[in-house]
Amino acid sequence: MDFQVKFKILFPYLKSKTKFKISFLNKFIALCYNKNMSKGQVMLLTVLVIGGLLLGASAIAGLMMVYQLRQASDVVNSTKAIFAADTGIEWELYRMFKNSNYAKPVMTNQADFSTTVYGGNTVKSIGSSNRSSRAFEMTLQ
Repeated sequence: MDFQVKFKILFPYLKSKTKFKISFLNKFIALCYNKNMSKGQVMLLTVLVIGGLLLGASAIAGLMMVYQLRQASDVVNSTKAIFAADTGIEWELYRMFKNSNYAKPVMTNQADFSTTVYGGNTVKSIGSSNRSSRAFEMTLQ
C-alpha cells in the first residue's frame, strides 16, 4: 500500500476541519517516513540480538573446551589414581586371605586410596591423586 493509496483513503476524512487536517496530514506523513526508518532499527536490533546469542554460545563452548583440555592434560594424575585404586583392591584381598593385620601401604607418588568392604565379599577402592579420583569395585563369588 503506497503513500498515494493511503492518502486517497484518508482524504474524505481530512476535508472536515482545516486545522486538524494539516496537523493530521503532517503526522501521517511523518508516520510513513518513520515506518521506513523503523525497518532499519528492527534490522539493527536483530543483528545485535543474533550477535549476542553467538557471543554467549561461543563463551559457553570455550568454557567447555577449557574443562576438556584440563581433564585431558591431567592424564598423569588420573593414571596415579587408577593405580592407587588397584593397590587398594590388592591390599584388601591380601588382608582377607593372608594377613588381616597388614598395614596400609605408603604410596611414593603422592597418591592415596580408601577402601570399603561390603558384606564380606565386595570391596570398593577409590584412588585419588590431586584433583583426579578413580574407583574400582570387586565382588567375590
